[in-house]
Amino acid sequence: MLALVLVIVAMVSALTAMRFAIHGQEVAVPPLVGLGPAEAERAISSLGLQMTVERQYYSPQIPEGRIMSQLPLPGTKVRRGWQVRVAQSLGPTRVAIPDVTGQSEHAAELNILRRGLEISSMAQVDEAGIPADQVLAQSPPANATQVLAPNISLLVTAPAQPQTFVMPNFVGQPLGSASQAVQDSGFRLGNVSMAPAASSADAANPAVTPQTATASPAEPSPASIIVTQFPGAGQKIAGGTMIVFEVR
Repeated sequence: MLALVLVIVAMVSALTAMRFAIHGQEVAVPPLVGLGPAEAERAISSLGLQMTVERQYYSPQIPEGRIMSQLPLPGTKVRRGWQVRVAQSLGPTRVAIPDVTGQSEHAAELNILRRGLEISSMAQVDEAGIPADQVLAQSPPANATQVLAPNISLLVTAPAQPQTFVMPNFVGQPLGSASQAVQDSGFRLGNVSMAPAASSADAANPAVTPQTATASPAEPSPASIIVTQFPGAGQKIAGGTMIVFEVR
């Protein structure tokens, strides 16, 4: 019985010590709103906490540089080393929001940054008849009042996508007519080379006649017959793609 009592007492003592150890590491988050950065940092660090300025907002009520909001709220119990996130006041709005609609993306960005503002987000949209990388809309609008944050969001026309085509099949056609068709369609004619000497595999290719297989000229000519092409027939290609032929 005495041994059982001693075990129970030891367990209770251990649980009590553990509870004190755990709660002894907890502190209450101090109030930071209205404090300057140095004051807030001292109040936080003295409790073993850390502070991070996550946002900055304009405020006509709270002077510039002072804390205007915090998370966790004051009085919240947290463990030492906890990160307290705060928003800092920029004071009253003093910067006029510029009108960047109609400008290029690069020019708008320079215009915004020159005024001490930032681009918070940028979305792209396809718009027919409007040049690529042009600002269509902005938020907040030009000369807006009651602006909360020094950020501007932009809506910009997306870069033009290259037009794609389906590669035709030129195998079996004379090089002269195929080359003309390639150039007339806005593509580039690349290297034209002679195919290796005829082999038994050529017998299965109806595009290559026995005459062309046995009497291949040393250099390609307009009458040479195309036996391979790159890109292959049916592949999607962009305008201006280089087309390569192998002939006999």
